[in-house]
Parts: sequence; structure tokens; C-alpha cells
Amino acid sequence: MNKDKLSGADALMRALQDEGIDIVFGYPGGANLHIYDALFNQQAVQHVLVRHEQGAVHAADGYARSTGKPGVVFVTSGPGATNAITGLATAHMDSTPVIVISGQVKAHLIGTDSFQETDMIGVSRPIVKHSFLVQRAEDIPMIIKKAFHIATTGRPGPVVIDVPKNVSDPDYKFDYSYPKDVDIRSYKPMEEGHSGQIRKAAKLLLASARPVIYAGGGVIQNDASKELIELVNLLNIPVTNTLMGLGAYPATDKNFLGMLGMHGTYEANMAMHNCDLILAVGARFDDRITNDPAKFALNAKKIHIDIDPASLSKIIKADVPIVGSAKICLYQLIKELKKKISKLDKEKINPWLQQIASWRKLHGLNHNLLETTSSTKKILPQQVIQSLYKETNGKAYITSDVGQHQMFAAQYYFFDKPRQWINSGGLGTMGFGLPAAMGVQLAFPKATVACITGEGSIQMCIQELSTCLQYDLPIKIINVNNSSLGMVKQWQDMQYEGRLSQSTYEDSLPDFVKLAESYGHIGIKVEEPEELKIAMKECFNLKNKLVFLDVIVDRDEHVYPMLEAGMSMEDMWLDKKTKTWE
Repeated sequence: MNKDKLSGADALMRALQDEGIDIVFGYPGGANLHIYDALFNQQAVQHVLVRHEQGAVHAADGYARSTGKPGVVFVTSGPGATNAITGLATAHMDSTPVIVISGQVKAHLIGTDSFQETDMIGVSRPIVKHSFLVQRAEDIPMIIKKAFHIATTGRPGPVVIDVPKNVSDPDYKFDYSYPKDVDIRSYKPMEEGHSGQIRKAAKLLLASARPVIYAGGGVIQNDASKELIELVNLLNIPVTNTLMGLGAYPATDKNFLGMLGMHGTYEANMAMHNCDLILAVGARFDDRITNDPAKFALNAKKIHIDIDPASLSKIIKADVPIVGSAKICLYQLIKELKKKISKLDKEKINPWLQQIASWRKLHGLNHNLLETTSSTKKILPQQVIQSLYKETNGKAYITSDVGQHQMFAAQYYFFDKPRQWINSGGLGTMGFGLPAAMGVQLAFPKATVACITGEGSIQMCIQELSTCLQYDLPIKIINVNNSSLGMVKQWQDMQYEGRLSQSTYEDSLPDFVKLAESYGHIGIKVEEPEELKIAMKECFNLKNKLVFLDVIVDRDEHVYPMLEAGMSMEDMWLDKKTKTWE
């Protein structure tokens, strides 16, 4: 093996290259200057200079979710490291492989409260999959290898590598070699499902008359969409997705029920409540889905496939728990079902499919709102999403921030492919959308990338408009502007008798058109319903420009359906006056 004499900083850059990394996101500072000097002296890895470390991690997160490859971040010590925490927590909750390489003060200064010293390992411990404090330059190649292995295998997640400045010293050099593989005795993710459990699952599926497949983000993370589609085609079972799972199954397919849960479709929630079997794949049964676990799908058997054994029976007891990757376990399940194909009776579930169709007809979402005029004569947020879908032919990469606009996007944009929908599900991080869109656009320079946001969310990381200018990123920002913290306001309307405590700020909002223009981009404002289609077309016709489309929408519109807290999945608000339980 060819060995070069490298410093710790040079070894770090070489190891990233050997790992196949060609882009990093970051922000320099005192503690990581040796690393940035090593970055300067090479050309293989592109660096994207963000305007805030939170933006760096979100951008790496967006890159990772859209490509399936890990995202890498450089931050300095102290505030640089702590600014990355929200991004790390976001990646942790949504199981995204992100590697944050933080500078640290020199080893002999650790524990002395020195300038820009923060215990990054301690601060990040609850929100990372693993962390490393580098103590010797010679350890860097193996630590990088281990970090990427841990981040990308099993249930993916973020990893922190904390590098004291003395470890990256350019004057100390050692023989560099990158390990071909890694073996961590205490970390052996189970990929293949237990054959006995697979057989039990197949038996239950064949016996079921009212089955539902409940597919989450794990299907996307594990590239298991092909297997999911094959299973559905084999059994003709209806499918619902979590917020994170949208795109795992084609949204335009007849078997798709839409998203389930807090703001899930009526038919998806009713199907989950009334089914006799749930096949959960890569989903966690979290509180946004189950509502009250004690009232969740009481008449259904539960098959739960997940790579993380800790997720099985954590909230909802699984009758057939299966530890393993979504892709391999679904393949095993299909293989087992094909052995028993003679016992398959597709006709048996026809009454169930008819029942679901009747629920959809009764209270399904109206996907033709674009062609109607609202009673208020104002633009509805749902119309914005429908206009976006129509203009992009459903082919765009969509990132979103968090709030009402996020739910409307999940409900009204049909995602037919995995890794097309990029949003913060578990943590619900406002400010995620724009930097995540940067990561997607950098990964796919020729793709159409749109960020659906709100006037509240966009202002949390709006400085990244400067990054977009520097790197010529033609992102389309669709600002669903209701002059309020929409989801907070909705809850205050519904549960606090309309007492709008600190959720409105219409008199202090910036002129987003002028703001976009000040950053060197194009701004368009839309206030009238008849202008929406024209403005949306103009926005996407400007191919090589970032466009900020500021759409003024009806500020009183709520997201429905909405589960009533503490009740079952059939207990929904259908509109401001209609409840299913009264």
C-alpha cells in the first residue's frame, strides 16, 4: 500500500476523498483553520460556505436525503459547534447520515474554559448516533472510516468528530493509509429478518381481509420502494405513508391512501382505525400517527419491520416484530408469499377496498381547488400547492419548512418517487427548508428544486440567500404568507378561544420582494387569486435564477383533517365546525 506522510488536517481531507466525499458544507474559525488550510491545498472536495452553521447541517441533511449519500459539515469550536446542534437534532430525529467535523481547542486547553471552548461531545451526546474525540493524528483515518460506517448503516444517523487544533497541526506528519474495511464488535446491525417471523407475517397477510401497509421514512432510507411496490402489486393492499415516508410509494397510484396521522387524509386514518392487519415498515408509530396509543387500531394484528430493535413494541405492541432492513425483509416476505401464491385470494379484500373508496368519496381531499374561487375571494394555501404541482408536473424536488404550509404540501403535492420530499418530520425545525434546498440543488444542479416555506420559517435561515447567490443556486422559494405563525394560530383558534398570543406580526414583516432583490435574486408578490397561475409560471420560467415567490394567502385557513388529541384515529376535525365524533 502506498503511504504518504500527511498532517492530521491533510489526512482528514484525504480520508474524506477516500470515502468518496466530493462536497462539504461549513464555516471556518480559529479551531479548524488547519483543516481549512488543508482544504485549500486540494481540489477534489468542494466546500460550500454557508452563512450560519445551522444552515450548514441542514444543507448537508438535504444533500443526504436527496442522494442517499452522507452529508459532511465543518464547524469551528464554541459557538460554531453549538450552532450546529439544531441541525444535528433534526438529522437524528429523521435518521439522516450526517457527519459533523467540529474544531476544538488544543487538547491541553480542554477543561480550562479557554476561548471558544465547548464540550461538543457532551453537548451533542443525546442527539447523535455516535461521537469521536480525536486524540492522535494517526487515528484520523480509522475514525473517519468508523464514523461513515456508523452513520450510514443500521438506522442511519448523525455522527460528530471533534478535532482538537493540535491534532490537525501541519508540522506533525505521519504515514497515512486508509483502512479498506471496519469491524466494530459492539455494532452489528441486523439486516436479514428472522425466517420464522417472516413466515408468520406472510401467514397473517394471506389471512387478512382488511389489511393496510403503513410505510415510513425507513423505506426511503433503505431504498426499499421497489420492493414495497412489488409487494403491493402482489397482494393489492392499500398503502399509507407517514410524513417522512411520502414518495416511498407512488402517490398517484390507486392503492395509495395519502398520508396518515395528525393531518392525514380521512380515508387513511379511517383505514388504520378499522383494519384487521397493519404491516408497518420503517415507521415508528410515533404520537403524530397513533394519537392515543391505547385507542389505536384495537382490532388489528401488527407486523412491524424495523432495522432498529429499540423501535419495535416501543409504543404499539407488535404481534410479529421483525428486526432487519426494509429492503431485505420485504424481499424475504415477497419470496415467502410467492411460495404460497395458491392461497392468495385477492377478491377477499374487495369489500375493504370499496369501503375505503366510499370514505374517500365522503371526506377525501379536494384536489381541484385550483379551478374554484374561495368564498373569501382570497388565495387558499392549498391552491398554492396545487399550482406548484401543476407547474412542475410533480417532478420537482420539494423541500419544506415547518407549519401549515408543510402539511398542505404533504396533502396536496403528489410525490411519486422517493427522495423527492425533503422536510423536518421528527424535530419539526423551522428554518430547515432553504438550506436543505441548497443541499439538494448542489447535489442535482440541473433539477428543479422548490422550497415551500412560510413568512415565519423563512426568516430563521434567510441569510442563506447570500449562499445561494455565491453558488448560483436557482432555487424557487414559494412563500405561503399568512402573516402569522399559522400552525400556532390554528391551535390558538381551536383550543384557546382565539386568543392569539404572540402568533401574529403583520405590521413588522419585511417586503420580501425587496429583500430577495437586495440579495441579488428575483422577487415576485402575488395577492390576487387570478394572478397565481401566471406568477407560478413566471417563477419557473426563470430557469437560472433564484426566485422568491411571495404569495399572500387567506390567513384564517386551517389544515384539515386534524385528529382530536387524546382520542382515536377516527376522531377528526373535518373543518372548523365538523367533528366526526359528534
